[in-house]
Amino acid sequence: MIKSAYIHIPFCETICAYCDFCKFYYQKEWVSPYLKALKKEIETSYQNEVLETLYVGGGTPSSLSLEELKELLEILKQFRMSKHIEYTMECNIENLTKEKLMLMKEYGVNRLSIGVQTFQKDALKLIERNHTKEEVFEKMKWAKEIGFTNINVDLMYALPKETIQDLKNDLDIFLKLDIPHISTYSLIIEPHTKFSNLKPISEDLDYEMYQLIEHTLEKNGYDHYETSNYGKKGYFSKHNLTYWNNEEYYGFGVGASGYVRGVRYENTRNLTAYLKETYIKESHELSKLETMQNEMILGLRKLKGVSKKEFFQKYQEEIEDVFDIKEPLKNGMLVFKNGYYYIPKKYQYVANEVLVYFI
Repeated sequence: MIKSAYIHIPFCETICAYCDFCKFYYQKEWVSPYLKALKKEIETSYQNEVLETLYVGGGTPSSLSLEELKELLEILKQFRMSKHIEYTMECNIENLTKEKLMLMKEYGVNRLSIGVQTFQKDALKLIERNHTKEEVFEKMKWAKEIGFTNINVDLMYALPKETIQDLKNDLDIFLKLDIPHISTYSLIIEPHTKFSNLKPISEDLDYEMYQLIEHTLEKNGYDHYETSNYGKKGYFSKHNLTYWNNEEYYGFGVGASGYVRGVRYENTRNLTAYLKETYIKESHELSKLETMQNEMILGLRKLKGVSKKEFFQKYQEEIEDVFDIKEPLKNGMLVFKNGYYYIPKKYQYVANEVLVYFI
């Protein structure tokens, strides 16, 4: 039973220098046709399941005007939603207004994910973000006053020329926001972005920053529950756990991906094709082995790891019979304890060295 859906809104008022997601500069004349195509795609594919999580990402959903945002929220009302749904909307500080926050709240959005990234002025300029520290605190105050208690902010580190002291300063300010969830991202230099010719910082410094984030956030009451995510008790991202638990989900919108009835698919990134209702670019029906590989590769991102019992219940196979994992168990990079296989904290940073045993 599918319990989650992701909705992609590709429009942005500015394009961040590091971004490799499917996105387009906001142009008003594109929005209404896009929303109509999105509505049609949902009507075509959604099978009326009750959703436990709904995530609206981008792009920048908050770049839509108030009227366009209302049109989107009306479209999403066609989903049957659980009473306990986690309903997330991604927002950018630059285009977040009180009116938009109140509209989201009115339509049942109960979780915000806000792209703050950093408070360093030079770094903000470099990544082409236009907000200030004062704006972040003001708009976070609005969100709380309107009634949003479940808020995530994104923290980006390993930026060009960033020092450990810069990151310490950022962390101090992030903690003052007093929000229950923080997603952390080490800058990845992606091809076909404005950053493609930049030299990344050293791996040693990147690792030192990773450790500083973990130590600082855990000391301040956040659980490190997934490689890049920290949450206070009761505030782990239910939607993202859908991915890491290898559960099926719908993906709607240009550039979205989904996993439905054993098939993983990628939607077209071509806006013209999408508006002509050519939604899916490619799809692949997974074999049992591929599904089990994904179960381990995704599940081991969680600090808790993968349940041996649940794996057998799903696949009628034992993990040890499917995968040769003697070597990582012997060298301690993989541990079995209390019924779970997991990667110890000290090896999470180099988790890929363990995950190759499941490919």
